[in-house]
Amino acid sequence: MAQEELEIEINPNGQVTVRTIGIKGPKCIDYAELVARIVGQEESRQLTSEYYEAEVQAHSHQHSHQRRY
Repeated sequence: MAQEELEIEINPNGQVTVRTIGIKGPKCIDYAELVARIVGQEESRQLTSEYYEAEVQAHSHQHSHQRRY
């Protein structure tokens, strides 16, 4: 399993930038929103390719079939 990280940058003017690394799918937004609640209002959001990776994986899992014996 890949390591999940939060990268938090605070500029001299007080602007906070949060990047999620290794956190796939919508779960990354949960982490970013937690930090936003701590530091204040969110000004913008940019989704990375990792956000969409889990959606593709979850979609392929929906088509799997299980058999009971």
